[in-house]
Amino acid sequence: MTRRDPDAAVDDHAADSSAYDGPPHDGPEESAESAESSEGEESGKGDQADEDQADSDQADSDQADDDDSDSDSDSDEEITPSSAAPTDALWVERTGGRTYRGHSERGASVEIGPASEGAVFTPGELLKLALAACAGMSSDVTFARRLGDDYTATIRVDGTKDLDDDRYPTLSERFEVDLSSLDEAARERLLTVAERAIDKTCTVGNTLKAGAKVDLSFVDSGAAED
Repeated sequence: MTRRDPDAAVDDHAADSSAYDGPPHDGPEESAESAESSEGEESGKGDQADEDQADSDQADSDQADDDDSDSDSDSDEEITPSSAAPTDALWVERTGGRTYRGHSERGASVEIGPASEGAVFTPGELLKLALAACAGMSSDVTFARRLGDDYTATIRVDGTKDLDDDRYPTLSERFEVDLSSLDEAARERLLTVAERAIDKTCTVGNTLKAGAKVDLSFVDSGAAED
């Protein structure tokens, strides 16, 4: 039997290895590069997902803004524009001690005087009634659209006079209207629009809030007749 030299076996193995023409095995460096590539792809997917989510959130926010804008637009459309102020002449004529009759060129009249005279309106009462009526007229169409043309309403107004300054520091209005046919959301929306209508188109209320300059003058009617 012929003994094989161990060193020769090693040389043969080395020769066989150098003669191998197949694809090279992946080394440690190539495995690391592959892992980094995989991690890069996963990171890219994560970044894209974050961007997609951000775009989605922005779209939702834009839609919400659009909805709010549409809601405001709808509310504005429900507010009837203020009517032009009448240009008919107004005046009062003395009828007795501290009593007057108010007139409009359209033929309306009202009795004015101190409360002691009975069935008359005091000037302060007329001021309060003007405020209440103005608020009612400004919101009338808004309420009628939701409650029907035959809806009923009572608007109470009061305020205590400051005797030192001879004025009303605060005037309070209270609407009494039946809203039982509406659910809570519809009721809140209606009252919001009604309040906006009053703030926007009530001439008396806006005048009182802003204050108005009053120009006073005297005319000698006897001299004018001459």
